Amino acid sequence: MLDTNKVGMAVGWFFALAHLAWAALVLFGWAKPLLDWVLSLHFMSLDYSMSGFRFGTTLVLVIFTFVVGYVFGWVFAAVWNASRK
Repeated sequence: MLDTNKVGMAVGWFFALAHLAWAALVLFGWAKPLLDWVLSLHFMSLDYSMSGFRFGTTLVLVIFTFVVGYVFGWVFAAVWNASRK
């Protein structure tokens, strides 16, 4: 049996930390070159601009992605447990 809360917390923290890392890339100006490189690996080239770093937006992004990750993890564990019965 999976502990739904532990799985939710683990996935939530993973999502939140991944998006915190993305925000750090934006802060240091490394996000656009990285995204351009990833797109080039998919044979794509897009014209787009990156918004500047904002602490408030980062806080909302990290909290929101934690909550979404928690829900996904909790639902996954609940479905897993139900399928094992």
